[in-house]
Amino acid sequence: MTFARSIARAAATAAACLAAFAAAASDPPVTDAATLATLDRVLAGDHRGDANRARDAYRHPKETLEFFGFRRDMAVMEVSPGGGGWYTEILAPALREHGRYVAASWDPDSTSEYVKTNSKKYADKLASRPDLYDRVKVTALQAPNALKPVPDGTMDMVLTFRNIHGWMGNDSADAMFAAMYAALKPGGILGVVEHRAKADKPQDPKAKSGYVREDYAIPMIEKAGFRLIGKSEVNANPKDTADHPDGVWSLPPTFQGGETDRDKYLAIGESDRFTLRFRKPE
Repeated sequence: MTFARSIARAAATAAACLAAFAAAASDPPVTDAATLATLDRVLAGDHRGDANRARDAYRHPKETLEFFGFRRDMAVMEVSPGGGGWYTEILAPALREHGRYVAASWDPDSTSEYVKTNSKKYADKLASRPDLYDRVKVTALQAPNALKPVPDGTMDMVLTFRNIHGWMGNDSADAMFAAMYAALKPGGILGVVEHRAKADKPQDPKAKSGYVREDYAIPMIEKAGFRLIGKSEVNANPKDTADHPDGVWSLPPTFQGGETDRDKYLAIGESDRFTLRFRKPE
């Protein structure tokens, strides 16, 4: 074999190895059987009330987390878990033994009565079941003053559920996604669920209806450095027309319109939602 041919073959082999490495790096993580069994156990747990359990039919937690590649040995940060901590009931127990759950919540220095009330509600929830929630790390991620919830590059996965419209409303979306990007390890996963606006309607930049166009959200998130690697229709609801008088809050469980058209909204169910998976580049 000539020297030139040896060099060419070595170069081709190196290129193939790099291509294989790049392909592997782009693959999403895979939820293993042990994690799926853990999720089944947690979802059936007695710590979940009937009202929260009933929402599984609309929120599809097991299927959603499986799409994201959630594993019980990960370091996972949930952004804005809310006062009720619906996903905390699932994530914290699932991660308790083998992983780590961080609840990136409100700024403790906020003077908002809403924040104070719901922060206490969330703290009371955690205190009610130390056998499940004793290892939850509560930290702060709320623009503009609390944007370093964890040391940079320490999370395997960051999750946020139905929060983008709120950040758009107070002009904090860019800062929030930049903070999430910093928190993730290279190659880490960002999982996003949001109420989906119709693609043929203009996007209100403040998202006052609670709905966000999918094609509006993706570049907003990618601007922080993320790369979209997957979409799922697991949380889709084709019955939702996304044009209700009180926005998404016309629908259950809020029923902001009271008894007006309540049966109509009950028949629709919870909102149509997009479910997206992003990666922080290696």
